[in-house]
Amino acid sequence: MDDIRRPDSGEIRRAAGGSGEAGSADRAADTTQTFGHDSDLSFVPFGSDLTEAELDAIDALPSGAAILIVRSGPTAGARYLLDTDVTTIGRHPEADIFFDDVTVSRRHAEVTRTGTSFEIVDQRSLNGTYVNGERVDRGRLTNGSEVRIGKFRLNFFVSPSDLAPAADA
Repeated sequence: MDDIRRPDSGEIRRAAGGSGEAGSADRAADTTQTFGHDSDLSFVPFGSDLTEAELDAIDALPSGAAILIVRSGPTAGARYLLDTDVTTIGRHPEADIFFDDVTVSRRHAEVTRTGTSFEIVDQRSLNGTYVNGERVDRGRLTNGSEVRIGKFRLNFFVSPSDLAPAADA
């Protein structure tokens, strides 16, 4: 058993492939990289420093829709419209929101819509899903919520026409 060891927390796991030593079962294994330190998961709110284009995109949302804006990570600035009852997020190429990074699980999370309210549901991801700095299995998304998926930090915004009804609920 000397030739088998667990990788240290600081090592990066890479998918088996080019060496020819691993079988096809190893290549199918999830290669999600875990965070090395708790400080990687710190919650520092972004505040309201939205660009004019982002504000226009939020103002243009129809009732029942929302938007996720990537604030940091490899695709910073990207905007994702949430206008269906279920939106999948993950590293799988067929995910509705595709994050191509090893810190994101293939099927990481789903955003579900019921009427004009939204929830994020973790899909048993390795690194977890965070809402406003708290790890959640299921969490309600409110206007301005920060969502963290892997190394991606996003802000969630609902349609301005849904803000008044949401406040009454």
